[in-house]
Amino acid sequence: MLISSSTNSTVAEGSKSADSQAKLEEDLNRFLNLLVTQLKNQDPLDPMDSNEFTSQLVQFASVEQQIFQNSNLETLVGLQQNNQVASMVDFIDKTVEVDGTKFPLENSHAEFTYTMPAGAKSASIIIRDASGLTVYEQDADLDQGQHTFEWDGRNRNGGTAPDGAYSVLVTGLDQQNELLKVEHTVFGRITGIGIDGSETTLFMGDVEVPQTQVLSVKEAPKAEAETTN
Repeated sequence: MLISSSTNSTVAEGSKSADSQAKLEEDLNRFLNLLVTQLKNQDPLDPMDSNEFTSQLVQFASVEQQIFQNSNLETLVGLQQNNQVASMVDFIDKTVEVDGTKFPLENSHAEFTYTMPAGAKSASIIIRDASGLTVYEQDADLDQGQHTFEWDGRNRNGGTAPDGAYSVLVTGLDQQNELLKVEHTVFGRITGIGIDGSETTLFMGDVEVPQTQVLSVKEAPKAEAETTN
């Protein structure tokens, strides 16, 4: 099980607010050094007008206040993301359907769907491993509509492919030999949750998917759950 987050409840070094604060301090120190130097060398009989320096100090204070507010907003966003991850713990060990082509092979079992448009003349199911090599291929169902395919991990040579990340591509041609647009969804058991930037991410083994691509969630099959215990 994996639960992770790249944010903290405090502003981390290297954040935008921290970088702005460091730049402000550098500019303020430079300004104060210049001010002290000018005050030391001013003509006592004709002193400098302090209004301009006062105005600049007020501007520095205003910028510092804005940075402080941004820092608080970053902290609130971080807390919200952490709470979002915590609220999704119930996804662990659930099976999700995802809009995409990458899927996990777990215990020599994988499942995906493809939606064949009307008018298909020929079509093929191609499964590739993480390095892009084709490990399995067969003819696809030409009937219009959605089809579910369960893969037992057998490769094109009759051997067993190792568990891990794979991808599916169903290609089809119409009567005019034009490529058809075939939509895919994949299934996988959630093994971890994390945050990538501002986006919540789910892990199906080695496959990482954004939460926004999840179409449905259901209990893992009993046989699958017992095997993984």
